[in-house]
Amino acid sequence: MTRSSRKARVLRTAPGLYVWVLSWALVEVAASADLKPAPASQEKAQSFGRRFVGLDKCNVCVGTSMCQKLYKGDIRFSPRLSSHAELPPANQRSYLGNLTDDSGTWRPVVLSRLLSPMAQRLYDRHICTSAGHEPSCSVENVLRATPRFQVWTKSHLLLPPMVKCLSAPLLRCPSQRLLDRVVQRYTEVRDVGTVQMKHFSEKDKLRLLYTLAANQHSLVLQMFPGPEGWPFPRYHGSCGRVVVWAGTRPLSSLYSSPLERRADAAYQLLHIAQSLASNSLQFQLYYTSVSAEMFGYAEDCRVFVVDTSTIGVIDLLGYPSDHITHCNHTDVFSCLSGSCTRPPPCNAVRSSQSFTLLCQNVLPQLLPSGDLRPPHLPSNVARHLSVCADAGQSDSTILHAARALMDILRPIRPCSLPYGYRYPECRYSDTF
Repeated sequence: MTRSSRKARVLRTAPGLYVWVLSWALVEVAASADLKPAPASQEKAQSFGRRFVGLDKCNVCVGTSMCQKLYKGDIRFSPRLSSHAELPPANQRSYLGNLTDDSGTWRPVVLSRLLSPMAQRLYDRHICTSAGHEPSCSVENVLRATPRFQVWTKSHLLLPPMVKCLSAPLLRCPSQRLLDRVVQRYTEVRDVGTVQMKHFSEKDKLRLLYTLAANQHSLVLQMFPGPEGWPFPRYHGSCGRVVVWAGTRPLSSLYSSPLERRADAAYQLLHIAQSLASNSLQFQLYYTSVSAEMFGYAEDCRVFVVDTSTIGVIDLLGYPSDHITHCNHTDVFSCLSGSCTRPPPCNAVRSSQSFTLLCQNVLPQLLPSGDLRPPHLPSNVARHLSVCADAGQSDSTILHAARALMDILRPIRPCSLPYGYRYPECRYSDTF
């Protein structure tokens, strides 16, 4: 394929919007689709494209479930990321884009790496040097030779000792039921739905282990899917070290909005924390840290948790005691997330923890006490917010303050057309 013919494949589909066709870049996809290898003249472009999505590091990656869509051109990057027929800049962690399933309807998506490019390079070097190799060694070969992965290759079940000392909050007190759900909902393999890993190849197991060690976000999206009612965006898949999920707008863009919009978002945040702590699956999901960047909202104004990397999970039906999960030996996988520090024991997690973190770090920006714009918040909002944010208060006091805030905010929330997520509540309830 000549350079001019490659440029012809970059289609202008809308004003200011370009599509980057990655077929020349994704060699692994071409192989899986039984396509002919690209000519040698495209070797440089292929190498750049493989590095961009991280395919050159597979199987120390997330997966390849979205590579075919990238290959077909079903993902378009936002035009402001690049004004030319090239891949976007490779020094960013996340990118905005659009995804289509039928070439007719496009939906916003986020394409994000598990780690920043710089952090990823540092950890790849660390993996090599930890084994006494040159910094540019085969990362996959080093990880395959580790004692932990050798245990993984021999097991058909994901067992608690196999994830011991990993720093992900998801794995702080892993019950067998929780780990079974990790495997059962793992969509980066061909057959999904069984708790056994008999159908996992060694490369599948290495990808799962790497994802657990580096960043749990994509796994939480799969374990607790948005389409099943969980407050997380839809997981679309991955290609190399790039993960794709449904796009949202940043929560911080609501800070200057009218009171009813901010009150609705604040109410949803409190309701999300409540539903994560108590649900039919008997898993308690809780925040270990909170910032505004963790949240976003969709076109129908529904709020989502868009960064689940710091969410912990406790199996309310039982989990191993801390002395069993206590970490007394770390390995190369233990610090791949960027920190070797493990969260506090699960028995130290307070029932009010998520509410306190919200009231400390996010709700004050949505419900500022000094806001002089009419209409005004009821005067007791500031008092309840202060109590909710005070970790020195008892759990019952904090939870009571959070419920009081929800009661105050509930009637302020709007029932209008833009709030499509509230249908049919607004249409059929006598309350509105």
